[in-house]
Amino acid sequence: MTEDTKQRVADRIERIEEPATLKMAQLSRELRAKGIDVVDLSLGEPDFDTPQHIKDAAKKAIDENWTHYTPVPGLLTLREAICRKFKRDNNLDYTPDQIVVSTGAKQSIANAVLSLVNEGDEVIIPAPYWVSYTSMVQMARGEKIMIPSGIETNFKITPAQLEEKITEKTRLFIFSSPCNPTGTFYTKDELEGFAKVFQRHPQVIVISDEIYEYINYEDKHASIAGFEGMKERTVTVNGMSKGYAMTGWRIGYIGAPAWIAKACTKLQGQWTSGTSSVSQKAAEAALDGDMKPTHAMQKSFEQRREFMKRELSAMEGIKVNNPGGAFYFFPDVSAYFGKSFGEIKINTANDLSMYLLNTAHVAVVDGAAFGGEKNLRISYANSEKNLAEGLKRFREALGKLN
Repeated sequence: MTEDTKQRVADRIERIEEPATLKMAQLSRELRAKGIDVVDLSLGEPDFDTPQHIKDAAKKAIDENWTHYTPVPGLLTLREAICRKFKRDNNLDYTPDQIVVSTGAKQSIANAVLSLVNEGDEVIIPAPYWVSYTSMVQMARGEKIMIPSGIETNFKITPAQLEEKITEKTRLFIFSSPCNPTGTFYTKDELEGFAKVFQRHPQVIVISDEIYEYINYEDKHASIAGFEGMKERTVTVNGMSKGYAMTGWRIGYIGAPAWIAKACTKLQGQWTSGTSSVSQKAAEAALDGDMKPTHAMQKSFEQRREFMKRELSAMEGIKVNNPGGAFYFFPDVSAYFGKSFGEIKINTANDLSMYLLNTAHVAVVDGAAFGGEKNLRISYANSEKNLAEGLKRFREALGKLN
């Protein structure tokens, strides 16, 4: 056996890329390990701590010995709490057998994609999109069908664009609202337009990623599953990480038709089984508990959004929209393509992101990973002090390019 044979990995690993967000986080850590002060505007993680009543519930769960295996789709009491949440916040009626709890919303989405997509099935994804959607489709051996959008349309697609892409091979439509990386969210009227398209194409199932539901600034959140005929063909994905500052607890969940939930449970039973029992008990407390910390966090993010928009809009050559949710800006930075600083040439958004990291020590993410080759993703899930310092460095670094 040759050394090359020993180190050969499966083709599916070669087909997918490391998430750009995690790659930039690693590069930032490596610079910090060298003693360099890096302002990290790359990761989509709230800089708030988990609320105390949720942590107390986890401590209580440990003391009461909630430390054993759980059912694969999650504790019944948590699935019942999720049903209450769907009814309270989204006016959606689910039963516990339609709920599957997973190790984060990422696993929830992967479960659904792998349970529904066969080789050659087409999956429509509006761009920009969250980085992992495309890799999940690749792993399922599906065909990615992109619908591009730009800053001039506030990164939204239209029902006409959607219908144009649907074929007899279309199996899934995956989108997020509010959106990572753009912060765009679709209004109730806009989602109704999509629902009318899907009513004409009954073979299409929708995965609606609503993880940023509570970080919404300008309108009431709407779920596409709430429209006529849509609940029976929609996988509604949510979780605890963004709205409750529970990223490390790793709890995501779906509400879906029972046949899809059953398939996801079967798949999850072979991959991970049930997620952490203690995290599940904490999630129960979050879903049924005081929402004041979530509302306070949302208000803080809204203030940061206003600061970021003001500062970015004042920078020459930077185009920004007004994101209605999440905690990202996705500016068009293509005005800087073709410029340079010494030996450093800026031809792509990735070139610019690496220039900012290595020269200004500011971490942002190349927009190409999200389907936006002219853009950078900038997270404002950081303190106002760090945001101010990061944007100061960002502006000064841009000023050195000519």
